Amino acid sequence: MTRPNNSTQSLAPHKTYELIIPGQPLLIVDADEVLLQFVKALENFLLQNGYYIQFDSFQLSGNIRDKKQNKPINQAQTSELIADFFTHDVEKVEAVSGAQKALMELSSFYQIVILSNVPSHVEERRKNHLKSLGMDYPLIANSGGKGMAAKELSAIANAQTVFIDDLPPQHSSVAEHANHIHRIHMIADKRLAKLIGKAEDAHARIDQWNTTSAYLIKHLKT
Repeated sequence: MTRPNNSTQSLAPHKTYELIIPGQPLLIVDADEVLLQFVKALENFLLQNGYYIQFDSFQLSGNIRDKKQNKPINQAQTSELIADFFTHDVEKVEAVSGAQKALMELSSFYQIVILSNVPSHVEERRKNHLKSLGMDYPLIANSGGKGMAAKELSAIANAQTVFIDDLPPQHSSVAEHANHIHRIHMIADKRLAKLIGKAEDAHARIDQWNTTSAYLIKHLKT
């Protein structure tokens, strides 16, 4: 689901870059709606604050409504609510089914980096939350398009690289800056998944982790 973000991507080196092992396959994975049930947690936050989501299209803008007026809120209000959600409820997001088990299995084949568009001030909190869910992997709090960050990470690894994300624009960003990276479009929430087909710039669409794990292991042999 499209999440508003008007920031430009920061290209400042991240401490995670130092952890990348050259020559070892790399899996770059998003968090929200890939590892974490973002929309479910956001729904709970919104309901507690007088709003709800109407799933008319694959985006948040225009689909968050005020419960009293039953009308969509504007872009500024949407951005403010999402920022508040990350500030107050970043630890209240449940794991996607099968994600922890799949990453554990895949860690024998790939080095794993989580590239998540969360505000930088909650980066450590998100990392600790993922760790508490059994997904203790290096995390980068990104802003805007992920293409340049994926390019830099892949260049350091200098090996087969796979990128997984729920948002089509992120696949386009990676395709633009690092077209050699294999791209998988995944949307964990079934309500969202049915609202959109495979991202145009993704190589595959797989929404279940058990299938994804088998696919990625096989991919290394191709």
